[in-house]
Amino acid sequence: MLPCLNKKLFGFECLGCGIQRSVALIFQGEFMAAFKMYPAIYPLIVLFCFLLVDNFFKIKFSNKIIISLVTISLLMIFSNFIFKLLN
Repeated sequence: MLPCLNKKLFGFECLGCGIQRSVALIFQGEFMAAFKMYPAIYPLIVLFCFLLVDNFFKIKFSNKIIISLVTISLLMIFSNFIFKLLN
């Protein structure tokens, strides 16, 4: 795994800390552990899958769906980051 440069330089985790380990846990079949490692992993996976499908097929209301998925992902990323800072 690649070390977090932000954590090495400044001593605290960045917004993306845990995503690499979370993806590795998903590939190992540890879905709950992946969520605990990085809670925003599942909304991000849904977002990227939707963006991929949206490139090939015209989906009605795709802009609203994308905005909703991005909002959910960002809220989970920031709440996880604040939670890690406070603990």
